[in-house]
Amino acid sequence: MATTARVELPKKVATVFAKPRGSYQYRWLTGGRGSGKSFGAAKVAAIWGMVEPLRILCAREFQASIPESFHAELKAAIASEPWLEAAYDVGVDYLRGRNGTQFIFRGLRRNAQSIKSLAGIDLTIVEEAEDVPEVSWLALEATVFRKPKSELWSIWNGRMENSPVDQRFIRNPPQNGIGRHVNWSDNPFFPPLMDALRKREQERLDPATYAHVWEGDYLRNSASQVFSGKWQVRSFEPGADWNGPYYGVDFGFAQDPTTAVEVWVADSRLWVRREVGKVGLELDHTAPTLIDAMPGIERHVSRADSARPESISYLKRHGLGRIEGVKKWQGSVEDGIAHLKSYKEIVVHPECRATAQELRLYSYKTDKLTGDVLPQVVDAHNHYVDAIRYAVNPLIQAGGADIRKWVM
Repeated sequence: MATTARVELPKKVATVFAKPRGSYQYRWLTGGRGSGKSFGAAKVAAIWGMVEPLRILCAREFQASIPESFHAELKAAIASEPWLEAAYDVGVDYLRGRNGTQFIFRGLRRNAQSIKSLAGIDLTIVEEAEDVPEVSWLALEATVFRKPKSELWSIWNGRMENSPVDQRFIRNPPQNGIGRHVNWSDNPFFPPLMDALRKREQERLDPATYAHVWEGDYLRNSASQVFSGKWQVRSFEPGADWNGPYYGVDFGFAQDPTTAVEVWVADSRLWVRREVGKVGLELDHTAPTLIDAMPGIERHVSRADSARPESISYLKRHGLGRIEGVKKWQGSVEDGIAHLKSYKEIVVHPECRATAQELRLYSYKTDKLTGDVLPQVVDAHNHYVDAIRYAVNPLIQAGGADIRKWVM
């Protein structure tokens, strides 16, 4: 009699492995720490190896010992289900299925000939694939696709744009493959203690390092980042003597989000306490959405992009009675950036994830040939940043030096 078992995985991870073995030649998962990508891949591999006898190669570029390999993830995945534990013999340096499934652990560096000698591989799992150079990929792929239904899985946290694995699966994804970018926020099983660690590191690490470790972002050139070294994420609540709140609104719709922020000024710092943003937000839903996310915005002046006077007029009559368009002038964007950088720092509340992402990605253009940073700002990753500029527009017009003296 056939039996069934319920397997729970993060949704994005599950979509990669939803179709049976042989449906794809390639599957991949990339993203930050705590996403469940390695554990999910290990669990699916163990299940496949329980269902039928397979030869599964677990590879990484550097492997000094079995404990440094994918063995630990497989061991944890098997231990998570009693019916998987019953199907395997798990040793300190080996892992075998009672039906004949074999797990083989290899380092690719200095073992090219060893990999080439392997025959009859059904599934190859490459962990920490970011570190694998092109020469290792070529040798590996020439070996592991010799059996029908053979598959190659890759798992990594992207560090460099245009690395071999980035070129293979992100820039030029194969047609016979499927993959996803997953992070801790996509993992409903993310442990509370790991979340506590993440929050500590969000406040301790510089934003670029945090984004790489936990959000799976590339480690980017900090010299080109407009606000490099000028902001951080930290929990706070506005004090009774703080200046504000100031509200800014940037309009979008089909491609870009309509965004709004609540900011405060105190201690020579700019504090971003709340944010809201949505693509495709209808105008008649905008005021209720902003009021729900930022209680009190309807009682304060909010400043919006003056390029949309008809939208401002509508919102003024439908819930945001004190909204007004900001004044613009030649060089207002550059002046706004200079004003924001004049603060001791910009502090972003952990709840404002989209704002933090934009402050990390908002960049100057770079010369394609020399890599030199240019004085022009890239028109991207600026919807929440623009909303911040609009919120403090009167301070920008008043002049940075005078305002800083007043704030202090």
